[in-house]
Formats: sequence, structure tokens, C-alpha cells
Amino acid sequence: MKKFVLTEDGLPDRWYNILPDLPVPLKPYLHPVTHEPLAREDLTSLLPDAVIDQEFTQERWVDIPDEVRDIYRMWRPTPLYRADRLERALDTPAKIYFKYEGVSPAGSHKPNTAVPQVYYNARQGVRRVTTETGAGQWGSALSFAGALFGVEVAVYMVKSSYHQKPYRRSLMETWGGQVFASPTDLTQAGRDVLAKDPDSPGSLGMAIAEAVEDALSRDDTRFALGSAMNHVVLHQTVIGIEAKRQLEMAGDYPDVVVGCVGGGSNFSGLAFPFMADRLSGDRPQTRFVAAEPTACPTLTQGRYAYDHPDTAGLGPLLPMHTVGRGFIPPPIHAGGLRFHGDAPTLCALYDQGHVEARAYDQTAVFTEAVRFARSEGFLMAPESSHALRGAVEEAVAAREAGEARTILFGFSGHGHFDLAAFDAFLAGRLEDYETPRHELEAALNELPQVAR
Repeated sequence: MKKFVLTEDGLPDRWYNILPDLPVPLKPYLHPVTHEPLAREDLTSLLPDAVIDQEFTQERWVDIPDEVRDIYRMWRPTPLYRADRLERALDTPAKIYFKYEGVSPAGSHKPNTAVPQVYYNARQGVRRVTTETGAGQWGSALSFAGALFGVEVAVYMVKSSYHQKPYRRSLMETWGGQVFASPTDLTQAGRDVLAKDPDSPGSLGMAIAEAVEDALSRDDTRFALGSAMNHVVLHQTVIGIEAKRQLEMAGDYPDVVVGCVGGGSNFSGLAFPFMADRLSGDRPQTRFVAAEPTACPTLTQGRYAYDHPDTAGLGPLLPMHTVGRGFIPPPIHAGGLRFHGDAPTLCALYDQGHVEARAYDQTAVFTEAVRFARSEGFLMAPESSHALRGAVEEAVAAREAGEARTILFGFSGHGHFDLAAFDAFLAGRLEDYETPRHELEAALNELPQVAR
């Protein structure tokens, strides 16, 4: 294994914003009630002013505040590795690199946006933030950031993950976060779900609905989203900016970039600084592969349409690939990928042919995660294992074609809180879930009717 490490001087001082470089301008967000283009003031009760500015800015580069960079230094720059042992195990001529985000205090890429979001809230005098979380990586990161800035954090955690990953909950509570198993009886959105299905496993869309309702009910509270929206993608580009510099140290550049996709911020954070080179014509041949679960196939089987990020329809209508906000994904262990839609910027690039998408079964990605652990030593989260599966497919294809290929994939978080899932896999108890097409169609038929 070869390791490429930047010094602190290599820590980015700006985030990259892909909006001005999109080949076709992004469709506008729409007001959830009027369906008119969303105005800045429509978000002031949900987000702090600086975050709203970042959501809509057309500036290509956005300065990272010194206070945020000081906290980033706790774990950034993160290392880039070449997985040469895996290469040998696959007998491939391909070179496989991975960008490792598991070194953050929360164990994933999520603090890259949690820290600035809480910072901007604290600077505006917000005392409390609410959020959703699936596998608990985002809730952990926001609780960590809240502790640093003295901001209270309330986390609505998808119920299936709440029970699957109790130590993620413990980690959030250790940092001072208050954690609820969603759907709850604390909000009208939660009560509506429970009235229909008292045993609902929950979904990220449900958890977002509860967190948004909570935030709107109090003047001292704002909402923090863990993925999908432009400002979240923006903050995550520190991953790809660093990775480009590290690959320069290695004298290399990727032929293909692979990342897992739930809401899309992890994939986009790694891919977009490289995508800029494709869009400018400097590196037009680089390919980008989004890896998602077959249990929640937003890109591979969803529809490009306007949809709400939450089941209650409180959030703005976003132009995205979606399987419908009412779709409840099976309780796979990759809880962070159980979101019904994806980042609008990612979806636009996918729709325009700049991104490919593949869907993988749960047992297939765990098979790769175990092989990776036995060859490279790192235990990765189930979410990251989808990216690994995509990278292995690319490496095998290079072997079969007898060609060299440089592959970069995102290792978005470690799997230390996912050992119950690995225990089930190793004991042969882990299930694959096939989503019936009629369930997808039923959810898609409930998409909002937007005359645009």
C-alpha cells in the first residue's frame, strides 16, 4: 500500500462550486406550495443567511472561513492510498486509489459540511439545529460540530438504523446530540406516518420531514441537511481538491472516478473537482460512476422530475432523479443510501450523460468489503462498499481488456459501527432486497404535478 499525504499547507482554502460550469443551467428550485421559483427569503426560516447565499451563488470558488479551516486541521488533509494489494488480488493492470475520509472524529466525510453549517448558524445566533440521519454518520458529524460551537443538536434518526446501529446513537449522545427514532410521535409528520403504519422502519424522507417541522416550530432553531443541496455539495469538494493534488504527487490522473450515492454529496465532493476538467475539455475522457443500492435505485430506475426532499412536502421542490418521496426503501445496512432522491447538480450531469450509474445488491458489496479488509486492512462502511464494488468492476474490466486504467474511488467512512452487519454477512444471514417495480411505480405516480 502506498500513501500520499499533504501537509497542512495543502489544506484547501476555497470550496469549488460547479454551478457556473454546468453545461446547462440548473433548473430552479420551486416553492413547495405555489410551485413558483424559490426566492431567497423562502429559506430564511430554515437555513442561516450565509448558507442560503452559498446555495444560490454562481461564484466558482467560495472562501473557507479561517474558523472552519482551523477545525478541518483536526483531520484534514485526509490521506490518499494506492491499493496495490487489492490490485494483486484482482490480478489487474489497473491502478486503484482511494481517498480515505474515515480519519475524521466522526469517522466519515460528513464533518466537512457539518462544521461550516453549524459555524454559520452559531455566527447568526442560532441556538439549536435539527437534522435527519440514516446510518448515523451525518447525525454524529452534526453533534460533533454542535459541541464545538455550543449549539444544541436534535437528530431524527431513521428507525431501522436507530436499532441496527445503537453505538452511532451513543456517539451522538456523547457529543450532546438528542436522538429520536423516526418516525416519532413528536411531530405531525411522524404521527401521520405512524397512523398508517405503526411499525414503519422509517426513511430519510420521513426524518427530514420531522426535522424540518421541528425547526419551523421554533424561532431559535434552524435545519441542517446532510446531503443533496448545493451548499452541502460545495463543502464536500475539499475531498476532490485534495485528491487532485495527491494524484499529482503520484504522477497520475484518474480514468474513472467512483463514489457511492445516497443524496450525492460524497460522490460529488470527490468527483466535481475532476468533473471540472471534463467539462472544460481538459480531460474529456474521464468517466464518473455513481454506485447506488438496488434497494433504492434513484438514478438507475428513478425519474428525473421535481420532488420534495421530505415525505411531508415541507421542503422546496428540487429537480432530481427520484423514486418518489413516499417510497420506503427496505432496511439495508447502508442506511446513508436510503434516500429517495439525489443532488440536483449530480442529477443534471447524469441526465446530460456526464455520469454513469450502477446499482448493487447488499451481499455483493459486503463481499467486496470483506475482500478489501483482508487485502488492505481497512474495514469500510456499507455505504463506501458500493463505491468499492464499482471500482472492482472497473479493475476487472481493465484486466479482461488487457489495458491500464487508473481508478479513484471514495472511501467515505469506516465500518467500525457496522460490525453487526458484518456479523450477519459472515454468518450468512444478510439478505438482498429486490424492489418490486410496482412499488416504484406507485411512488412515482404520486410525484407532484408541476407545470414546468
